Amino acid sequence: MPGRRIVFAYFGGCELLDFAGPMQAFFEANGFGANYRMEHCSVTPKVTTNQGLQVSLAPLPTLDPGDLALVPGFTLETTRLPRALISWLKKSYQRGATISSVCTGAFALAEAGLLNNRRCTTHWKRTAQLQKLYPSAQVLADRLFVEDGRILCSAGMTAGIDMALALIERDHGPLVAARAAREMVVYIRRDQHHRQNSVYLDYRTHLHPGVHCVQDWLTSHPLQKGRIQDLAKIAGMSPRNLTRAFREMTGVSIQNYRTRLRLEHAQVLMRSPELTLEAIASECGFADARQLRRVWRVAHHAAPSRTRQLTQ
Repeated sequence: MPGRRIVFAYFGGCELLDFAGPMQAFFEANGFGANYRMEHCSVTPKVTTNQGLQVSLAPLPTLDPGDLALVPGFTLETTRLPRALISWLKKSYQRGATISSVCTGAFALAEAGLLNNRRCTTHWKRTAQLQKLYPSAQVLADRLFVEDGRILCSAGMTAGIDMALALIERDHGPLVAARAAREMVVYIRRDQHHRQNSVYLDYRTHLHPGVHCVQDWLTSHPLQKGRIQDLAKIAGMSPRNLTRAFREMTGVSIQNYRTRLRLEHAQVLMRSPELTLEAIASECGFADARQLRRVWRVAHHAAPSRTRQLTQ
């Protein structure tokens, strides 16, 4: 059965990484049962990205209800948006497609009139400029992505990944989204209402390569216990030095960090009413639902059932 069509709309001077992050998220989701059909299109047969990469592309297609168009960011001072692209965005929205942007791609949506009287966002350096140029837009600062009807805007390159994972979760459930995120070694850590802080990123601000390797392994292997001796080999350190360095670099112990990762993953999966607490505990590496309940109460001062009521 054909899956959802996603059209990446290229133009001269567009930012390559704005495409790459969401594209990889959708690609990984396909490996876990999704069926996204990704197309790379432009108003011209060839374009050169802001990074100097020249790519050959298909023409911009006619979009239908349920299709998704994604517009990347660009340097406002040096890039002139093709009028044909603006016209295509207008027509695609009128036909029922969903239109999304990453970073300064929001300016293209605004130029097409799609942000009039709508909540939106863009890169934090450009929110004031977007509001000034398009006063009818309701620009929200310090948001990772904002959804208003069939219009989605994300704040920057990594926020585009968050937006893509949110769409994957909506289309295929939290388990597929979580597995896609895990393959990318990124995290379902926030939704459109959250700020840019993260339980994951808050512990990655150091430069210790051995501790980073252990953090990556713990994130990618939540079901495995990972003895301190094995983690020390991954870090290329002795168990004693790893234990000391991990706490110094992150401020928490290895076991505490592992538990926080599992709790974060569990919080995502709790959005799915089909998953029992026992299944969630198993998926996140807890011994059983009883252990998950106990750890959850300590961390959140409430039962998991209370969280499920608030998120479903």
